[in-house]
Amino acid sequence: MNEKKAFIKNPVLRGFHPDPSICRAGDDYYIATSTFEWYPGVKISHSKDLIHWEHISYALTRESQLEMRGTPDSTGVWAPCLSWSDGVFYLIYSNMKNRDRSKDVNNYLVTAKSVKGPWSEPVFLNSSGFDPSMFHDDDGRKWLVNMKWVPQPTENSFAGILLQEYDPVQKKLTGKCTNIFKGTPLGLTEAPHLYKRNGFYYLMTAEGGTGYEHAVTVARSRKIEGPYEVCPDNPILTSSGSPAQQSLQKAGHASLVETPGGQWYMAHLCGRPVPGTRQCPLGRETAIQRIIWTDDGWPRLWQKGKFPDTEVETEIRKASGKEKADQCISEKDDFEKAELKEEWNTLRQPFGETRQSLSVRPGWLRIYGGMSLNSLFDQTMVARRVQAFSYTAETCMEFHPESVKQNAGLVCYYDTKNYLYLNVTWNEEKGCRCIGVECDRNGDIKESMLISDYICIPDKLPVKLKVTARGYKLQFSYSIEKDVWHEIGTAFDEGMLSDESAWSGDLSFTGTFTGMCCQDGMYGKIYADFDYFYYTENEE
Repeated sequence: MNEKKAFIKNPVLRGFHPDPSICRAGDDYYIATSTFEWYPGVKISHSKDLIHWEHISYALTRESQLEMRGTPDSTGVWAPCLSWSDGVFYLIYSNMKNRDRSKDVNNYLVTAKSVKGPWSEPVFLNSSGFDPSMFHDDDGRKWLVNMKWVPQPTENSFAGILLQEYDPVQKKLTGKCTNIFKGTPLGLTEAPHLYKRNGFYYLMTAEGGTGYEHAVTVARSRKIEGPYEVCPDNPILTSSGSPAQQSLQKAGHASLVETPGGQWYMAHLCGRPVPGTRQCPLGRETAIQRIIWTDDGWPRLWQKGKFPDTEVETEIRKASGKEKADQCISEKDDFEKAELKEEWNTLRQPFGETRQSLSVRPGWLRIYGGMSLNSLFDQTMVARRVQAFSYTAETCMEFHPESVKQNAGLVCYYDTKNYLYLNVTWNEEKGCRCIGVECDRNGDIKESMLISDYICIPDKLPVKLKVTARGYKLQFSYSIEKDVWHEIGTAFDEGMLSDESAWSGDLSFTGTFTGMCCQDGMYGKIYADFDYFYYTENEE
């Protein structure tokens, strides 16, 4: 038998994949991650070995499940929890409506017999706080835990972990709601998950905030209602205090899974900053660590210590012959299919024929002019995650504007206040179509700028648009003639499009996307047609 050791290469889900919830159904492993204001909601990835992961579905595909029009940046779907019990998948999620002190949030449950759906209409659970999670006890009872949010400025806003029973027949919470855990001195207690092992209920939480002080803490009790004893070696995972050159920072917000062979693993959030900075343009990603249990019944990292590893040994298994999990991605979408490929996402509203179309001009993606890139309502962007520091994205566009208020092109986007936009528009003074690069920095008109002068281009010809990221710099270029490319504007720091650069009094939570968009602030009728979109990851 040809067997060899196998290793998990972290992060296993690169680019914007935060708040991982891992579960096992039989021999299959699944991870659900947050999607915030992007549609579809809750991305689900699948693996047979914890090493090779494939995106297989989204759970929230209908506005009846997820209504987000007008929600601010970094709101929407927060911290889903995916679980499997009695042949049914349960997905709990928060729909956050604002990030102000009030934190208006509703928590919902959807179910499905297949992780690929169809997923049910949502069942409302509560609004007492975010990060809800469901625990299926071995006596058949089901319990919901979520953090308690208190909006009053005199209180600790992260006010503990609430526990309440869920009745699957009546489809509602029932019985007393109990605060079972007030947290540790690390504070900001959130992201609760319950597990049961050897007669103990284990409560895993995230603390310290989702930045560089992020951490995973554990407490346990003989009774589900508590009291809970705090692990003497908390936190069991953190990047806080790690060397600056360690690539996996922000480690926290974790969940556990047990293999059929009795081994345990932890999926957790992490971030990879641009070397020499604290900026993470890829957003918060997902990594996996191996867990062991001490003789006195506490979980620890297999490699000892508290810092995450980029390479984690797994169970001995047969050689799979599969490609490496960290292979570079190279994808071209010619828009030949009747449905949009799953790597694509839209903002706050699902892909729809009144906003975007693959059928009106077969072989092309048509995007109708929506509101500006600063809008929280009717944008029509189609974009995908950036998953590497070094990449190239390219498209070919046909677009014929008649007004300076009509634009279309290639965008590198973090949120409505932070983006770079290579776009074609109309120059009224010169009476011609033109191309240029715009930048928005935190929505501040003083920091927003035109990176390049607008350059006149022929009106009838298609234009190719490209962005290349190398050396942590972004450079745009365009082509009218075949294979003749012209750089436009200056190179820009990738770190501009990051959680930290987008910070405006509170952390932001997503990551860089690149894609196509169209705006019409004149008549709302113009459209742009895109022939293809090519995304490839470059070798450094």
